[in-house]
Amino acid sequence: MSDYSVGTKCLHSGYVPTNGEPRQVPIIQSTTFKYDSSDYMGALFDLEATGYFYTRLQNPTNDNVAAKICDLEGGYAAMLTSSGQAANFFAVFNMCETGGHVLASSSIYGGTYNLFGTTLKKMGIDCTFVDQNLSYEELCKFIQPNTKCVFAESVTNPTVNVLDIEKFAKLAHDNGIPLIIDNTFATPINCQPIKWGADIVTHSTTKYMDGHGVHVGGAIIDSGNFDWMASADKFPGLTTPDESYHGITYAEKFGKAAFITKATVQLMRDLGSIQSPQNAFYLQMGLESLHVRMERHCANAQKVAEYLISDERVAWVNYPGLESDPYHAMAVKYMPKGTCGVMCFGIKGTREQANKFMDSLKLVSIATHVADAKSCILHPASHTHRQLSDEQLREAGVAPDLMRLSIGLEDADDLINDIKQALDQI
Repeated sequence: MSDYSVGTKCLHSGYVPTNGEPRQVPIIQSTTFKYDSSDYMGALFDLEATGYFYTRLQNPTNDNVAAKICDLEGGYAAMLTSSGQAANFFAVFNMCETGGHVLASSSIYGGTYNLFGTTLKKMGIDCTFVDQNLSYEELCKFIQPNTKCVFAESVTNPTVNVLDIEKFAKLAHDNGIPLIIDNTFATPINCQPIKWGADIVTHSTTKYMDGHGVHVGGAIIDSGNFDWMASADKFPGLTTPDESYHGITYAEKFGKAAFITKATVQLMRDLGSIQSPQNAFYLQMGLESLHVRMERHCANAQKVAEYLISDERVAWVNYPGLESDPYHAMAVKYMPKGTCGVMCFGIKGTREQANKFMDSLKLVSIATHVADAKSCILHPASHTHRQLSDEQLREAGVAPDLMRLSIGLEDADDLINDIKQALDQI
């Protein structure tokens, strides 16, 4: 549906019912699928035929929803995973093996930081974390002969820094490797990283895409633009025969669909991090209103940020929509319609006073979640990032007083009044 606007795609992409078929994406709640021919089933397992044989690998409901997200991002192929964490793991592990190296922004979400810095390390894959604001020349110094990809977030969690996507795309492509961008906060409504040079995009669909806090899921979208064979020595998993499928070479057999095909038939087969069809259906419902909700999230957040920066009890505010924000110009370039509804700030006073402030909020909830219809807040150093050392927190740009505030769809004045009365308590 390339000729339609992103809002129309939210409603109509991915699934086009024919005469007499359900108007909504049907939930195919089945583990298995029947075929009349043993030979055809064998062809499916040999990847010589198309179809479904087990939901641990693929499911029609999931594929319909993945196709919608793929169209929204301007990609070539996509798949759903059981969580955003699984999406990031699959995206990296699909091209990285023992002895490989990942270059990642140090400002990424704490859970992803731990995944790359601890869990992948146990698997023999090293990761170097870098300040994403370094110059192109400085960043090039961190590329190693075994570097397989570059990873960053379009809008960082929780520091809401905006990435210079073109700089990172040049860094990756000049070194013959792909750029992976986690686009969870911006969503394809506000930013489409593929247009700026990203090769692979990931999402925690649990956040804005669902938008209502009812499902956990992730997505991987491949642009189809990266030439795996041009850097064949770096990516043997994609460019040499896979003996578990009778020696097929993904990049040769599947072309632009090679990356998603391998992630599906190999990683999903062996690791099984599939999103349930029921959760995919919830995601589909959220996607239909994503374009409307993101506009409201951004408008509300702008008003709240402007209030916070005007209150003398607030020490600082990070929100790219503010003209005073150091990432405002970058946001205007990459996300002219707005970034997201998330901001971070600190109040003047002690840690105890910050906790008192959060405990005094009545409309805004203290919650681990972020980016859904209801406003919520947390203190990353005490909550989501508590597994990181003080040094790692500083490296990720997470200050001890940083509070992450996710602005929902409530009336902006009600949110401002709630924040004001909580500040009054300290």
